[in-house]
Amino acid sequence: MTDSMTGGCLCGAVRYEINGEPAMQVVCHCSHCQKQAGSAFSTIVGVPDSAVTVTKGEPRTYVDRGESGKAVERRFCGNCGSPLFSIVEVAPGMTFVKSGTLDDTSFFSPAAHIWTRSKQCWVDTGAVPAFETNPA
Repeated sequence: MTDSMTGGCLCGAVRYEINGEPAMQVVCHCSHCQKQAGSAFSTIVGVPDSAVTVTKGEPRTYVDRGESGKAVERRFCGNCGSPLFSIVEVAPGMTFVKSGTLDDTSFFSPAAHIWTRSKQCWVDTGAVPAFETNPA
């Protein structure tokens, strides 16, 4: 993987760049990610906030609440609706990028499945470590 990655929304109105290596790569099965993704889970790359620069457009924000009651800012393209980033109050200093919005997703290899207590019964996590909620 390289030190720099680019990505954006489906319509191209919002583009971003990431400088630096990801801190984590996970699959989230929480019910809110399922709703946001319109799928069984969300694939996420966690990077330091300072590594992400929006280079075109301005994402819109919907403030959600996690199970903890703390804020989860879900940032998306206001034009096409593509989910782009999540900023999670319980993980200060991190931005969680929806990996499907990256221009090159070939590097993605999840180290864990999280919030599996909400996972769909037909999803198999395989040999990858799985956690019912957030790992300690």
